[in-house]
Amino acid sequence: MHPKTVGSKENRISVVIIAQNDEQRIPDAVASCRSFADEIVVVDGGSEDGTVATAEALGCRVYENAWPGYAKQRQFGENQASYDWIFVIDTDEVVDTKLAAALFKLKPELTDPTSAYSVYRIGDFLGRWLDKGEYLVRLYNRRAYKISDSLVHEMPDVKTSKIVKLNGVLWHYGFRSINDHVNRFNKYTDLEAQTALRVRKPFRIANLLFRPPARFVQKYFLHGLYRKGVAGFAVAIFWMMYEFLACFKHYELTSARKRLDQHQPSSARKAADPEKKGETSYAVQ
Repeated sequence: MHPKTVGSKENRISVVIIAQNDEQRIPDAVASCRSFADEIVVVDGGSEDGTVATAEALGCRVYENAWPGYAKQRQFGENQASYDWIFVIDTDEVVDTKLAAALFKLKPELTDPTSAYSVYRIGDFLGRWLDKGEYLVRLYNRRAYKISDSLVHEMPDVKTSKIVKLNGVLWHYGFRSINDHVNRFNKYTDLEAQTALRVRKPFRIANLLFRPPARFVQKYFLHGLYRKGVAGFAVAIFWMMYEFLACFKHYELTSARKRLDQHQPSSARKAADPEKKGETSYAVQ
C-alpha cells in the first residue's frame, strides 16, 4: 500500500485516525499521509454513514470501537498500530506537501524514541484561513509516551525539552457551520468543566470575570484576528464565549457537588472522599 517505505521496522510510521461520520472528509486526510505512512489505522466510533467502507476502500486498516471518549479512542488506535512511531491526524486535517516531505525525510533519523515532533496547525473559519496557528505534538514513539488520559485536548505526555518542530503546515478544515461550531464548543466546555471538577480545581470568580475578555483581547489583537474582518471578530467572540462557558459550567458542577456533600452523612462523605480512596468519587457521563 505504501511503496515509499524506508528503513527498518523501528523507524516506520503508523498514522492513526479516529473517525465518526466522516465519509466526506477522511479521503483528503488519508491521501495527504500517503508519502510517509507505512500504514494508516482508522478507528471508527460508530459511524452511521459510509466512513468505514470509505476508509477500507482507501486501503486503511479499520477498527470499530464504540466511542469511549477522545483520549481512550486515541489510545485504542495507538494500541492497534503495527509500529511504535505514531502520527496522529484528524479527519478534518490535511498534511501539506512541505510537511509530508519533512516527515518522509525524517524517517531514517527516527532513532531516539524519547524525541517527539510537533507540527504547525492553522485553522479556517467562514472560508478564511487564520494567520495565527499553533504547534501541536503529532509524531511520537508509543514506547516512550502515551496519550494523556484527559477528557479534552488529549495530547502525548511529552516533555517540552524533547519536542522538535517540523517544517510545513497541517491545515485544519474545522469550520463546517455556525451551528456545528456552537455545538462543538458546548461539548468541549462540558469536558473542560468536568476535567476541572475531576482534578478538584477550585472555582474562582476572578476566572469567570477576567478570562473571557482576556481571551478576546489575545485572539483579536495579539493574534491579529482584527485583520480578518467579520470572520476574525467572530472567532474572537467564540473564544470569549468558550472561556465563559467553561468557567460557568465549572461553577455549576462545583456548586452541585457542594450541595451533594452537604446532604451526605459524614460517614458517607469519608467513604466517597477520593483522597481517601485514591480515585474520584463520581462518574463522568
